[in-house]
Amino acid sequence: MDKEKERRATWVPGAVIVGAGPSGLAAAACLAARGVPATVLERSDSLAFTWRHRMYDRLALHLPKRFCELPLLPFPEEYPTYPNKDQFVTYMERYAAASGVAPRFGASVEEAAFDAPAGAWTVRLAGGEVLMTKWLVVATGENAEPHVPEFPGMRQFAGRVLHTCEYKSGEDFAGEKVLVVGCGNSGMEVSLDLCRYGAKPSMVVRNTVHVLPREMLGLSTFGIAMALLKWLPVQLVDRFILAAAHLTMGNTSQLGLRRPKTGPIELKNLTGRTPVLDVGTLDHIKSGKIKVVGAVKEVTRRGARLADGNKEEQFDAIILATGYRSNVPSWLKVSILHTTQ
Repeated sequence: MDKEKERRATWVPGAVIVGAGPSGLAAAACLAARGVPATVLERSDSLAFTWRHRMYDRLALHLPKRFCELPLLPFPEEYPTYPNKDQFVTYMERYAAASGVAPRFGASVEEAAFDAPAGAWTVRLAGGEVLMTKWLVVATGENAEPHVPEFPGMRQFAGRVLHTCEYKSGEDFAGEKVLVVGCGNSGMEVSLDLCRYGAKPSMVVRNTVHVLPREMLGLSTFGIAMALLKWLPVQLVDRFILAAAHLTMGNTSQLGLRRPKTGPIELKNLTGRTPVLDVGTLDHIKSGKIKVVGAVKEVTRRGARLADGNKEEQFDAIILATGYRSNVPSWLKVSILHTTQ
């Protein structure tokens, strides 16, 4: 950074943390506990913005709360095993207050880079303000921007098209035929939620997917796996988990949900792909309330043509359960590991 920019920059003691989600709050709290000050920058107007504004109403933690609590503060004892969205947001608000973390809202980072001559990070915000700091923590996660694929013919569709970040409840789709594109945790849960309000969902399954029961014999599947991994290799744990899943769920391939050749935990370690933890969706697929269909070939004015047939199927709405992407490459000007919680 040149001398003129250096004079205009504001020095921030300690660390600058980008993102006021769970990871950003946890990083700030842990630094504060060790006497290191931190300035948390959040582009939105509230902490936990994604949880507060981009999640559907029925969302609850997929893992037991003991695996999801942040450092230094457990969940309240009165919370259920799987806290819902509102409870998790309340927990994060209490966490920030207890830790003395006060994010700076409306602070959107446009560029961050390490200034070698100055021996510090320079962080440029929207509006031109420049900050300098010794340490930079990137805690924006992998869910910063919705991934919205553009299918052929999408613009001509006469019905509603929305990403799951805009979806709140199946009540808005009661009685409608809905195409849900995606079969991850969001796609599965949205399909289930639509059924509960009398909608008729068809769920697009393009690739292989691991579906596991959320619990086995009253115990968390994730908890069982973590305990076994302390003693056994990952491939053996995967074999045990898949055998138990087959006993409780049957052969998911017969439902149109083919499993990858690599086991669920090993696949997560290699690619980051998370297995789906079933909360009742499979029963609705088995009963025919949720239809499993192939990939979208083309969107038409009244519906879509799918890979498993040339016939046009009519739909009233399309919901894109196609996930999110990190926005870090657009503003961080070096390669660096960042938190993803």
